[in-house]
Formats: sequence, structure tokens, C-alpha cells
Amino acid sequence: MRKLLLIFGILLLFAGEILRVYFIMPFPGSQQSDTIGLAYFLHCYLVYVRIFGLLLIAYPVYKVFGSGKLWIKIILSIVLLCYAGIFYLFNFRFLAEKIFYQPLDKIFVQAGENIIASRKLVLGVVINGEAKAYPIEIIGYHHQVQDTVGGEAVIVTYCTVCRTGRVYSPQVDGKKESFRLVGMDHFNAMFEDATTKSWWYQATGEAVAGPLKGTALKEIPSQHMSLRSWLRNNPNSYILQPDTHFTKQYEHLKGFDEGTIVGSLEQRDTASWKFKSWVIGVEAGGMAKAYDWNTLLHRRMIQDSLAGVPVVLSVEIDGSSFHVFNRIVDQQVLQFTYTNSRLIDSNTQSYWSDNGLCIDGALKGRQLQRIQASQEFWHSWQTFHPATEQYLH
Repeated sequence: MRKLLLIFGILLLFAGEILRVYFIMPFPGSQQSDTIGLAYFLHCYLVYVRIFGLLLIAYPVYKVFGSGKLWIKIILSIVLLCYAGIFYLFNFRFLAEKIFYQPLDKIFVQAGENIIASRKLVLGVVINGEAKAYPIEIIGYHHQVQDTVGGEAVIVTYCTVCRTGRVYSPQVDGKKESFRLVGMDHFNAMFEDATTKSWWYQATGEAVAGPLKGTALKEIPSQHMSLRSWLRNNPNSYILQPDTHFTKQYEHLKGFDEGTIVGSLEQRDTASWKFKSWVIGVEAGGMAKAYDWNTLLHRRMIQDSLAGVPVVLSVEIDGSSFHVFNRIVDQQVLQFTYTNSRLIDSNTQSYWSDNGLCIDGALKGRQLQRIQASQEFWHSWQTFHPATEQYLH
């Protein structure tokens, strides 16, 4: 009986420490199953699992070291040392918050003092007339930057394993909440709020475990584009600069913007509709649809409709800045062509700039309504929009 208690208790201790982290970190096979409920249970009740496991082995361990054979003592000592090692690794080395840290110095400058290359991708936000740009290869390491834009609190998030950039309001039940990175599920970063300890998906802003399950953060419109394009439209923008405390960590994300980064979790599939192919994900009229990045690059413009909402997608000459607009102006649906690197509507033969402003023709001065869209890996968009359609024309 003592032997069974010892074996079961040791297995319970090992399993508790390992599985708590295994389910929420990108270990082989850990991200494909729906284990969020079990992961959250272990996260909340691991201390009780430890206590129970230690109680099971306490008496057998006492008897072994008191009167057991030498070789059994040696084996048991090795097993207990292995548990100590597992305890250390899975509590102080493998946890997300022990690998990725928040910036210690948030330095913002305008274009004249900026050191970020103009070709680099940023997540741009404008609130109450203030514009800020967050370079993706910086926030990709931190996963989140808590900030204020135009006097409003924001949480700027990015998951490099999904290639998803989102900006949210951190207001929960009328209170500004703070979040920490807790791990990932289905390859998407998850944050834990400080008050209720609920877990939130980065890609959707939805709480998926804990007391606030089913609640969603308010998403704030943002744009994913090159810094050069962002500054052309927002010349007075502030730009987040690298935190020198994390220079080595930023180095690991070199090439992420272009998809050439070394590493299977973040490197792009250059073919279309593969696990890590790039897509533009759009939601309109209650419908979700994915557009292949290769197709958009080749055509430079795609016209379509989502649940009766006519849209146009375009990509700038830099091959990285994209836009999605509603095609309705003055109650008429515009039909666009792409000629000589310009959008021209066939209705009035007016010319439109990359940012949706009519710059010449009968509709001069009119602005197309922007539709929130994101560039991300196909597996991410498909996972978090299971009813999505694919644009295959």
C-alpha cells in the first residue's frame, strides 16, 4: 500500500507541475486540443494538488529513509531531486511571464528623433487627434504595451505566433484593468486580469476562462502598415522606440515583418492557404471572410461584398501596407479599377489615395469609410472565426 501511495503521489506532483504549463505554452501537441478548462483548473488549484500529493508521499518517504534499503533511498532521492528540478523549471523558467516582460522605459518620439526604420511595420492608433505608432518587432516581444492615446487608456497587443495585432480598451465593468501574459491557447496569447484572474484571448479580446468568461474587451480601431505609410498620413505621430533593456530579445524578431524569421512558430508559409500563410481577415455585416495575401499582392486590389456590405481591399506600392474600405459613397456603390498604381472608381472616374481619400474628380474630398481588418496567419483567423469564408476568385 505504501508503495502505491508513493508512486501515485509522485506521479500526481510531476503531472500537476508539468501539465499546468504544458497546456498553455507552445510545447509539441499542446495547442491543438480544447484543454483550456483543465489548464485553468490546474492554474487555480495547483496548490491543493501539491498538498494532496505531498500528503500521499509523506509517510512512505519517511519509512524509506528511516528503514529502507540503500538502493531504494538513492532512487527515491533522485526522483525527489528531479521533482525539485521540474518545480523550478515550470515555475520560474517556462512560464510566459518569466520569458516575456513589459517595457521598463516607454519612450515615444516624433519622426525627427525616431530610430525605427521607415520600412518597419507598425500598429497605428489615433484617438482624439493624437496618433501613436507601435513597431511590431518591439511589441511582438512584449506581447502587450499598456499606454494612453488621446487621453484614453489602451492596451496594445500582438501575438507573433498568430501574427495578430489588436488594440483594446482595458476598461472592465467601468474600471481600468491591468493584465499579465499568462500563456497561450490554440497558439494565441492569453492575458490574465489582476482583479478576477480571468483569462482573455489576445485575438478576440474575449474572456475564455474564469469569472468573466464570455465578456469581451472593446476593440479600438488600429492600422497595420509600414512606418513610412503611417507617417505620411499621420506626420505628427509619436513612435514607440526600443527599450534598451531588451535589445537582445528584439534581435530574435528580426525578419518577422517580412516572414523570414527563423523558427517554425513565426515563419511564414509562402504558399497560399497553408497553416502559416498570410491572410487579410475582415468582418462586416456579421460575416467573416479571409483574403489570401498573395492574391492581393498580385492584383493590388480586390472588390467583394460581405453580407451585403461592398468592400474594397488594396495594398500600397510598398507591398506591406493594406487598406479595407466600404465602397458606398452618397448611397451609391462604387466600382473600382486599379490603374497606374491608383484606385479609380468607374462611376465618376475619380481618383482615390491609398488612405481612401478622393483626390481628384467629381467626388474630390470624400472619404471612404475604413473597415477594421487584420493581417494574420491563416490558422489564427480560421481558429477564431470558425464560420469564416475564403475568397477564392
